[in-house]
Amino acid sequence: MKQRTNIVELARHLGLSVSTVSKALNGRSDVSEATKQRVLEAASGLGFSPDPAGRRLRMGSSETIGFVLSPPQAHFAQPFFLDLLMGIDQGLEKTPFQLVIVTARTVESEVESFHRLVERQRVDAVMFGRTRRDDARIQLLQDRGIPFVTLGRSETGDPFPYVDIDRTVAGRNGTARFIGLGHRRIGLLATPGYLMLSQHLREGYLAALDAAKLPFDPDLIVECDLSEEGGLKGARQLLSMKHPPMALMCGHDLIASGAMQAIVETGRRPGTDVGVIGCDNHPLGPYLNPPLTTFSAPTVEAGKRMVQLLLAHLDGRPVETLQEVWSPELILRASHGSAIGAQ
Repeated sequence: MKQRTNIVELARHLGLSVSTVSKALNGRSDVSEATKQRVLEAASGLGFSPDPAGRRLRMGSSETIGFVLSPPQAHFAQPFFLDLLMGIDQGLEKTPFQLVIVTARTVESEVESFHRLVERQRVDAVMFGRTRRDDARIQLLQDRGIPFVTLGRSETGDPFPYVDIDRTVAGRNGTARFIGLGHRRIGLLATPGYLMLSQHLREGYLAALDAAKLPFDPDLIVECDLSEEGGLKGARQLLSMKHPPMALMCGHDLIASGAMQAIVETGRRPGTDVGVIGCDNHPLGPYLNPPLTTFSAPTVEAGKRMVQLLLAHLDGRPVETLQEVWSPELILRASHGSAIGAQ
């Protein structure tokens, strides 16, 4: 260890979170006396001294934050992660930190990418998105005592900082919009089930059906790859049913784009014969035929906010104050259609 260490290195040495170490050093009552004593002894032995200008790790740190780009980049990165990275870069502009980007080729190999980032790059903290309900990446970082912030929630591990654009709101309000137009059989073309946002979208969809006292038909939910091809295949499956849905709630605009192609294949018209609503406000949406109704995804702003939350986390702010859920707004264009009987 260096003669003068910092709070991140101290936390790594102890196998604790930065937040816990900070609380212990400040004598907080929500940390056990045994942990406080352990932290104080390690701090003394390692030469830890808080930075009077604020614990932002300027002394003795790598001044590097890692970002892991989730697979598949072919569709995930354009433009969602590019916008997110733009916001992160803007957020880091006036800090001493630089950003290192690591890619994962497959979902299965992604944890190994985190291992490499933590062990070889010696980053001070990590940022990533597309969280999962059961997320090995979160468990790894918490086990190693690496500070991190995510775009998205998870049910894994201890509380951690995050910004989340709430898909529950999108699923509920999009489905309710269709119900208000007179639809009673509404299909859900969901994003991959391992993503936490897919769980939230489904919860919102079911909540809207329940509020309207409509029966739930599990055959109306199809899990799709996050791509146009995924939406095309999923919509073909729903539209070939004996009693097909005449409205499709889609977990992403790329899925919605493929769904609109499937509708045209059947000789019907998107937005006239079959309503379609997407999520994430992809740039292609306004140029589809008809223009796609969708939900906002302020990813540039989310990236900036993730940086602010991470810096606050490194400064020792309680994790519970660094968790934000944002409600997306419905962007009305034409693809959702009009009230049944009004076409």
